[in-house]
Amino acid sequence: MSTNRYWTSWIDRRFDGRMTLFRSAVVQFEPVPDQPAANLATVERLARAAVADGAQLVVLPEMCLLGYWHLRNHSAERLHELAEPADGPLVSRIAALAQELEAGLGVGFLETADGKLFNSYAVCLPNGDIHVHRKLHAFEHEEIASGSSYTVFDTPWGFRAGVLICWDNNLVENVRITALLGATVLIAPHQTGGTNSRSPYGMKPIPVEVWENRKQNPAAVEAAFNGPSGREWLMRWLPARAHDNGLFLLFSNGVGRDDDELRTGNAMILDPYGRIVAETPVPDEAVVTADLDLDLVPLATGQRWMRGRRPELYGLLTQVMGDELDPRAARFSTEPVSR
Repeated sequence: MSTNRYWTSWIDRRFDGRMTLFRSAVVQFEPVPDQPAANLATVERLARAAVADGAQLVVLPEMCLLGYWHLRNHSAERLHELAEPADGPLVSRIAALAQELEAGLGVGFLETADGKLFNSYAVCLPNGDIHVHRKLHAFEHEEIASGSSYTVFDTPWGFRAGVLICWDNNLVENVRITALLGATVLIAPHQTGGTNSRSPYGMKPIPVEVWENRKQNPAAVEAAFNGPSGREWLMRWLPARAHDNGLFLLFSNGVGRDDDELRTGNAMILDPYGRIVAETPVPDEAVVTADLDLDLVPLATGQRWMRGRRPELYGLLTQVMGDELDPRAARFSTEPVSR
C-alpha cells in the first residue's frame, strides 16, 4: 500500500494570538494477522514518517501488532502462544524506537500477565516510561480478560494523557472519569467500522468485495467507508466525547480487511470543542498529522461543565441495577433491553 498523508492546520486562531502547539499523529493501516514482525515493520515505517512530519506523539491502532478480529477464532492455547508480556520483545522494540525518534509511540498488542490475556495498548514515551492500558470492556474472545483500572499519566510535554481502547470509548462514564483524572488528551485506538450491530440503525457489515475491488471501483469503497457504517457512525458520538469532556481526542483505526469484516479507517484528531482538526477520507494506509492548540483546553465548554457537576446526585451511576452483563455478553446479546 502507498502511504497517504493528510493534515490540516488551524484556520482560526485565538484572538490574542497565543498558541501553545503540540503536534500529534494518528495512523490507520491493515495489520497482517498473526505476523507481528511484519506489523512491527509497518509500525516503524509509519512512525518514522509521522515524526519526520513533526509529530511528537504517534497513535497507532488497537491490536495493531497482531491483528484483531481473527483472534476470536483461535484456541486459548494459540492465543497464549501469540501473546507477550508488556516487557517482551515487541513492546521493548517500540520503546527503543520511541527513544530513538524522541517521540511518544502508542501500539496495541495481546498481553499475557499472571496467566491471563488482555487486549492492551502500550504508550512508550521518549523518556523511557511505558504506560500500558488494558481494555476495560474486552469481548473479542472468552479467554481475553477485561482490565480493571484507568490509565492516565503525565507526559514530557506538560499535559496529562489517558488511554481508552475502542469500546471503552462508547461508555460515556469511562471518558468522563478519564477527564476527571486530569487527561486533556485522550488516546483512542480502535478497530471499528463495518461491524454487525444488533441495533437496527447501528453499523452494518460492508461486503468484503467492496475492499477487494477498491482499485476498480474507488467510489464504492469511499462511499462505504464514509457512510452509515463508517464515518457517519463516528460522527454520531465521537465529537461528543471530546466536547463534553473538554479534551483532545486522537482516533486511530484499522483500515481494510479484518477477517470477515472491513475496518473503515477515518483516522482523525478532534479538539476539545468536538471539532475535527484533521482527518483522512482515504480508504488506505494513512498518517494524519495536526497541531493541537493546548490553549483551547482551559476555557473549553466541557471543562467548564465538569466544574458544574453535582456529584451528590450521581450515586445511581455506581449502583448495581441487576441487569448488567459482562462485556462479551453485552456486545453479542440479541435480546432487547427493557426498562
